[in-house]
Amino acid sequence: MKILIDECMPRKFKGNLLGHDCLTVPEAGLAGIENGQLLSLAEERGFEVLLTIDKGFEYEQNLSDRSIAVMIVRAKSNRMRDLLPHVSSCLAALRSIKSGELVRVGH
Repeated sequence: MKILIDECMPRKFKGNLLGHDCLTVPEAGLAGIENGQLLSLAEERGFEVLLTIDKGFEYEQNLSDRSIAVMIVRAKSNRMRDLLPHVSSCLAALRSIKSGELVRVGH
């Protein structure tokens, strides 16, 4: 699966998503772009999932007509030590996530 990792996530997190093609927003050349436009550009570039910790994302964006899915990781912070416990849940959710779907992982 082709995954775009949002700027609010540490870039090192992608190393934990084994078996997936992951790029960070800056690596994809999309740094500083607002969420709505970011989703459109990510779709154009073939990304299937946007991974973020932005809790407000689900209230700001309508995914119903999107080909990209969004996964929100609910963690205490964006530090690796707070995100790592959620890796297995992320990997499990990636096996069943569908286009236009928003999935929350974590507490």
